[in-house]
Order: sequence, then structure tokens, then C-alpha cells
Amino acid sequence: MMPRRLLTAAAPFLGLAFVIALFALDADVRPYLFSSRNAVVIASQTAVIAVGALGMTMVIVSGGIDLSVGSAVALASVVCATSLLHGEPTFVSIALAVLTGTAVGVANGVAIGYLRMVPFIVTLGMMGIARGCAKWLAGNQTVNPSDNAVVALMSTLRRAGAGELAVPAGVWLVLTLAVVVGLAMTRTVLGRHVYAIGSNESAARLCGIRVPLTKLWIYALAGTLFGFAGVLQFARLTQGDPTVAVGLELDVIAACVLGGASLSGGTGSVLGAMVGALIMAVLRNGSNQMGWPNYVQDIMIGVVIILAVGIDRLRQRGER
Repeated sequence: MMPRRLLTAAAPFLGLAFVIALFALDADVRPYLFSSRNAVVIASQTAVIAVGALGMTMVIVSGGIDLSVGSAVALASVVCATSLLHGEPTFVSIALAVLTGTAVGVANGVAIGYLRMVPFIVTLGMMGIARGCAKWLAGNQTVNPSDNAVVALMSTLRRAGAGELAVPAGVWLVLTLAVVVGLAMTRTVLGRHVYAIGSNESAARLCGIRVPLTKLWIYALAGTLFGFAGVLQFARLTQGDPTVAVGLELDVIAACVLGGASLSGGTGSVLGAMVGALIMAVLRNGSNQMGWPNYVQDIMIGVVIILAVGIDRLRQRGER
């Protein structure tokens, strides 16, 4: 059992090494791929997916799914931009964006936890609702506030040395959030309840776990993280765009699955999700360096998702 567990834990890292080695075969791409400048670029590109993966990990481990993450990110970014446009302080604008994500998560949690609706259907509906609200709030156009401090979160223009880019503050915030969520999942009662519900919801209910309330907390916290991802998205684009992050849910779910999370619930880790998010970022970054068109990247990501789910199924059969 121990070698199998070690292999399962190491699988995301092996996958990351394989992807890097694959692109490193190209002699023209290799120098830039391993440059410190590209490392900063990849870290910045990973941030939004990584924060989304933190929230999605909790949801998937509990046996659920959330397809509204992309729309929640777009709505939060528009809320942040609109608030700044109206002259609100930076802290207030960030707080409103994060609370917007929380509201989306609470709505999902109430419908799934207390009304016992299917997560796939609820979050699919919320995907349309949140996207529509983002377009309504933005007036079907981008929101462009004047110079503000929020964009500094993802700014890579500050020099750290001789021609080198500094790691954006937003990346350090993502790493801090990852530590906090990781500790919450492994060292708190809520975290243990999340794993228990994902492993066997009926048994968890019989053990006295308040399943509806726990699910509400799970989706609310996930929504909060999606809201923060929206802030980072705005910081990257420097504008609130209601059409942004379309398909982000696929990247986020893929990151979680590549990191070892099981779509059947009960299995997953924050560290694995972070490595999975890094794999997704390296895939897109390497594809751009190779000059591959976007449709090739989409096909490749789809294949990676199917392979990851297939590997998860095989792993589950081996554990039985």
C-alpha cells in the first residue's frame, strides 16, 4: 500500500516534469522556457487558475462540482472595476468583489445543501446567471477605471535586478491562501467533514455531521476564493470584462483532477491542485512558445482532462 500511496502523491509532480521535458525537447524553446523571466510569467498565469483550484478542490473532495467558477470570476472582476470607476477605495472594491463571489457560492450552497438539488444543474444555471449579471452591470462592454492600486497585485513591470522581472504580489498572496486552505483541509473539523461527505455522504450524516450546513460552507468558501480570483483577473487585464474567463471552469477542474482529486469525491489535496494548476499554465505557456494555435491548445487540454479522469478510474479500481 505504501508504494502505491507514494506513487499517487508523486503523480502530479511526475506529470509536471513530463510536460516540461516535452517542451524542452525543442532547442529553440528551451532557453526561454527555463529562464527566470518565463518563470515569473508562468507564475502570473497560474495565479487565477490556482485560486480557482483551491475552491474547486474543496467542492470536488466533497463529491460536488462547480461549473460557475468562470462566470463568478468575470462577475467579481466587473464588480471590482465598477467600484473603482465610481471612486470607491481600493480595499472596498476588493471586498465587494470577494463578497460577490461569496454570494454566488452561498446561492449554490443553499440550493445544493438544503434543497438537495444536483450540483451539476445548479452550478450550470448559476453559470448563466452570473455571466448575465456581469454583462448587465458592465452594460455589455468593458469597464475601464483610471489608475488604481489593484493592478499592482499582478504587475510584473517592477525590476528585481538586471533586467529581471519581480514576482507579483498576487502570486505571494496565492501561495499564502494555498497554505491557509491546505491547513483548513487537513487540520480542522470542517476539513475532516469535507472528506467524510465526499467518501460517503450517508455515513457522514449517520455520524452526526450536519451535511447541508457543511455543503453551504464549502460552496460559500469556494465562492469567496472565486471572488478573489476575479480580483486577480481584473489586476491582470486592468479592466473588468464580462466576457472573460469563458471556459475557465475546464482549466480549474482539470488542475484539480491532474493534482489527484477524484471526481467521485473523498480524494484530493491542495498541494496536488497547485501542481495541477502549474501543469495547465506550463501547457499553455509552452504551446505559445511552440507557436501552436489556440484550437490545438483546447484539443490538448481536453485530451489531458480525459486522460486524467481515466487514470483516476483505474486508480479507484486498483484500490478496491
